[in-house]
Amino acid sequence: MAKKTLGFIIKSLPYRDEVSRLAITHAISSQSVDIYLDDGDSVEPILCFIDDGVLNCIKGQEAIKHYGNTSIEMHIENALLVDLKVYICKEDLERFGLTEKDVVLDAEKFGADTKAEIVPYSFIHQKLEEVDHLQFF
Repeated sequence: MAKKTLGFIIKSLPYRDEVSRLAITHAISSQSVDIYLDDGDSVEPILCFIDDGVLNCIKGQEAIKHYGNTSIEMHIENALLVDLKVYICKEDLERFGLTEKDVVLDAEKFGADTKAEIVPYSFIHQKLEEVDHLQFF
């Protein structure tokens, strides 16, 4: 029984390009590879927002209105709905003057139990040391 951990690091600004949205989509879809694995093997993705990437987590995005796209906020809620571990860097939120009230931490309106966590960068760094594969977006 083997578990592969995948780390998805988002440090890009939202809506500048498709990078953030694609990273979240890849993290969500990585769970579906279980059908190709041997019995008992699994994949566990983690999604981390650092640097400018924390701006992807802001609540109340009006992406359809401004950009004609679905919001990254909605993608984060979908990640929580499928029980993805989502970590948001505390120091980077503070650097932008943001608090937990400003960012997406749950998807309760969809019935999700998993919540995003605001954690120190040292915690994120520790998690990244433990992953088998790491991807930066």
